[in-house]
Amino acid sequence: MGDGEGLIPKHGGYRNLKSFQIAQLVFDVTVRFCERYIDRFSRTRDQMVQAARSGVQNIAEGSQASGTSKKTELKLTNVARASLEELKLDYEDFLRQRGLPLWEREDPRRKWLVARRCASADEVAAWCKEIGGQHGLDGQSTQSTSSMMSMMSTASTKPTQPTPPSYPEIAANAALTLLAVACSLLDRQLAAQAAAFEKEGGFTERLYRTRSQARRKP
Repeated sequence: MGDGEGLIPKHGGYRNLKSFQIAQLVFDVTVRFCERYIDRFSRTRDQMVQAARSGVQNIAEGSQASGTSKKTELKLTNVARASLEELKLDYEDFLRQRGLPLWEREDPRRKWLVARRCASADEVAAWCKEIGGQHGLDGQSTQSTSSMMSMMSTASTKPTQPTPPSYPEIAANAALTLLAVACSLLDRQLAAQAAAFEKEGGFTERLYRTRSQARRKP
């Protein structure tokens, strides 16, 4: 700890964290998704919204707690990561239970959404409408489309057309794409916090160093 650093270092500032920004976007998207596609009497609806909210709140609380407890910061950030993982499973279950496809990690539509850098749920919704308006043709990978087009019906010589994605499919996969980004950011954040805690310790260690420095002063 340098001479210019106080007993309680700068902390908070969570609104500037990319992980917080993406988690907050996921929360807003999840609220809209549940309002549209999940029965309002279903427990799943409440659980998804609460998991999304927990991700946001625990990032903020962890950042705020870091001033006096790096251990608490690490713990709360890990809770945020676990909450988003729970939410991820809910979206995957939504797709699986309805027979809707889960887009592969390398699906170009996922890359397009990440590259769009949406800052609001409105922008994500606009992207979903754009993909839906393409009737699932431009959104399919070349390999997938050509493979499906080459399949021949036994009753006709016309190639089988790829099934256009539905809006529930697009919306759920969009949320999963954003979740993947948030979870990746939190994984890196946790690694950095763990390394800092191992190297610098927490409040008790800072307090000891501060007292030791005070005793050495004439």
